[in-house]
Amino acid sequence: MALIVLAADKGAPGVTTAATALGAVWPRPVLLAECDPSGGDLAYRLPGADGGMLNTGRGLLSLGAVARRGLHGDQIQEHTQKLVGGLDVLVGLTTGEQAAGLTWLWGPLGRSLAAFPHADVLADCGRLGLHPQISDLVAEADQVVLFTRASLDHVAHLRERLTLIGRPVGVVVIADPRSYRASLEEVRRIVSGWDVAFVGGLAYDPKGAELLRGQWGGRLDRSLLIRTARELAARLAGHVAADDRPAPRPTSQEPSNGVRP
Repeated sequence: MALIVLAADKGAPGVTTAATALGAVWPRPVLLAECDPSGGDLAYRLPGADGGMLNTGRGLLSLGAVARRGLHGDQIQEHTQKLVGGLDVLVGLTTGEQAAGLTWLWGPLGRSLAAFPHADVLADCGRLGLHPQISDLVAEADQVVLFTRASLDHVAHLRERLTLIGRPVGVVVIADPRSYRASLEEVRRIVSGWDVAFVGGLAYDPKGAELLRGQWGGRLDRSLLIRTARELAARLAGHVAADDRPAPRPTSQEPSNGVRP
């Protein structure tokens, strides 16, 4: 279906929380893939469907062990697990040291995730720039989304990354609810001269993020984090779904009786 890369520059403000929130409310079938070469922590944040800890050995690490013989989209599903609540996840590496032996993996992984036939894929790539080889995965994405805060230092790093990435990207501002709209407008103004597909927002909501670590319930469903995640998920899913549609056939002159030749 579609591969959406979620990442940030220096600081990686809440990418994993954002990815999990988006996956929880995504309007189409979805797989959350931890693709941060520095190591992921999803297995330590959220329980599996059975209430126990996710298996850190089943995911990107086990996939890498067999991928040297070839990798395709259907193969990925054999290495996924389910979070409590039913979200499918591909658990990432647990340490950056594990990535040292998998520098060859990111390009084939990106192509396989982009061709994953069962669902859209949200790839949490963490902070860009630390591991140049992750650019091989990013290059395969249907949409790249960079997260930032509205502060001057974060936006300065964002602009540097926009220069380096060399393709249209979406920008999402992790914004204080008290200045939510103003923060989005300010970042939109600052990046107006760059190749930005859209500027969206996600509420900075520590209480909602803590609730996201536990069982889904009414309080979480009403949180600012989830409410803004729904808006963002609908926008992103609509964008990639539109890209999936075949181009309209060119119209031709119809005969005067309205019957096609």
